Amino acid sequence: MKTIATIAAELQGYDPQALRVDAVNAFLSRLVEPVTTQESVGIFQALGRVLAQDVISPISVPAHDNSAMDGYAFDSAQLSGDAPLKLAVAGTLRAGAGWALPVAPGACVKIMTGAIMPSGLDTVVPQEFVSVNDNGITIPAGLLHAGDNRRLRGEDLMQGQPALRKGQLLTPAALGLLASLGIEQVAVWRKLRVAYFSTGDEILSLGQPPREGAVYDSNRYTVFGLLSRLGCEVIDMGVVRDEPSVLEAAFTRAAQQADAIITSGGVSVGEADYTKLMMKKLGDVAFWKIAMRPGRPMAVGRIGNAVLFGLPGNPVAVMVTFLAFVRPALLQMMGSTAAAPPLLKANSMELLRKKPGRTEYQRGIVSTGVDGTLQVQTTGNQGSGVLSSMVQANGLIVLHHDQGDVASGDSVDVMMFDGVV
Repeated sequence: MKTIATIAAELQGYDPQALRVDAVNAFLSRLVEPVTTQESVGIFQALGRVLAQDVISPISVPAHDNSAMDGYAFDSAQLSGDAPLKLAVAGTLRAGAGWALPVAPGACVKIMTGAIMPSGLDTVVPQEFVSVNDNGITIPAGLLHAGDNRRLRGEDLMQGQPALRKGQLLTPAALGLLASLGIEQVAVWRKLRVAYFSTGDEILSLGQPPREGAVYDSNRYTVFGLLSRLGCEVIDMGVVRDEPSVLEAAFTRAAQQADAIITSGGVSVGEADYTKLMMKKLGDVAFWKIAMRPGRPMAVGRIGNAVLFGLPGNPVAVMVTFLAFVRPALLQMMGSTAAAPPLLKANSMELLRKKPGRTEYQRGIVSTGVDGTLQVQTTGNQGSGVLSSMVQANGLIVLHHDQGDVASGDSVDVMMFDGVV
């Protein structure tokens, strides 16, 4: 297990007082370690879990050559490029049934979608393309090629080949794939346990009466939602007051129960409060000034065996730092090998002011323009306490470290929220 100092020494140009966004993710990728305990779960419990082993296909899918259409199956050797093909109909074959008899030359079989192709037949003509008469069917000339509208055995998956890989996040499509293989149980990594609490004497929990100078705790519920969507086991520790003994007890209890600890508030550079002092006392922790907006102050390290993420107190900064740094790190801890979703390109609908030297995340509303291209506009006020802007937005406009002002019509990168926020 690497110390903060060891990881810092590995990163060229590491400066905790002016840390670039890409350096933060490089640091965290070295700090966190995946869970190592597996468990077996049923397919209905597997959504959002991470595979702990490759899934090897026990069967071929499809198991036989079969029809991709409702139509007529026949031997393509009978096709002629310049003349219609007339065939007698030897019978009807439905999905789930077999066909034992040989099909004579000059004949075809009426076949339903998914039915096994009779021996010697390799092509299907859709029923809407033929002329039907008392003597059979007529297929127009030049309509088909050999093998048309036939699914081949194993063209989706071949028996003995990997169907899903270790480290893959199980999506609805993956659950369907498992079911298509007849697999009821799957090996996954255990759920990541994440403890979370807010800090500060000015923070009110829901149900407490308002008082002057105090604010209701929104971060706790936002982070709960983000962690729940990620599939973590959330340990809600509420609001912790700025008292040394209370903070020490909270951090100690969190480190004993969880793989990761997330806090909000109390990490601003130069802020003389007990949260930072307690982090230093109990763990191996670094305090950063990140070259970004919003979300400049952040603490990261370990308390015991638990990884610590000390996030800023402002609501938007909490969400941005979670999306930019914490979520990728937690996915790595969950055992996921999935690459980060790509940033999308959209044309800015307005002038965006930006100074080089920091990465900015502006809340954006992405839509499709009349020409079919993506376009984006900001939600307006970009203050880090304007939580309503995150509700209005469907993505973050990512203005990179070396980027300057963006003119209206220029292309920008966008991090979409879908399925995350």
